[in-house]
Amino acid sequence: MTERDASASVDTVPEERDTVRAIAYRRSLRAARVRRANARLRRRRVLRGRRSLLIATAAVLFASAGALAQQAAAPGGALGTDTIAAAQKALGVSADGIIGPRTRAATRRFQRRHGLTADGVIGRQTLKALGVEVRAADHVRTRAASDASPVLERIARCESGGDPTAVSAGGQYRGKYQFSRQTWRDLGGRGDPARASEGEQDRMAAKLLRRAGTGPWPNCG
Repeated sequence: MTERDASASVDTVPEERDTVRAIAYRRSLRAARVRRANARLRRRRVLRGRRSLLIATAAVLFASAGALAQQAAAPGGALGTDTIAAAQKALGVSADGIIGPRTRAATRRFQRRHGLTADGVIGRQTLKALGVEVRAADHVRTRAASDASPVLERIARCESGGDPTAVSAGGQYRGKYQFSRQTWRDLGGRGDPARASEGEQDRMAAKLLRRAGTGPWPNCG
């Protein structure tokens, strides 16, 4: 090997080392970027999982609260729990003492078969046809529901099909008579009209009818 060749060989060693170092640095940099990207992905998955859990928990709590509110409101509206349970037993539905959709549907079917007004309200005539004895304390409470005027019955059928839990598509109008929340509050109501007992809705509608006539129901009055 000549002196020139030896000199060239010595000079190339640092260049090769620099190249190796550069390659190693780039590989390390890529690995670090991959690690950071994976860490971000894991964090997003954890956050999505937590959000999904929170949403699911909130939905369960909301549904439970709604069910409890409905159960708390329904028994005391027009009839006592014992009377409701006796009527449900005669209707052949679960005797839980709560007037819900199934009880109202069974009541309407019974009323149609017996020539009564099929409004789903367990009033005095319906109870008599069922053979259920009404306690003295219930007579006063059932009067508003069972003696609802034909005007209110017509309005209820037109507005909601007589369903006390009905809610309009936009959520603005609620309950058997499709009250707005503001009107409901003005009448002295509390909470959501669609979760109030049917008897309370009947009383509020009668109050509104006396106060303003059929004006609040321009399409159904």
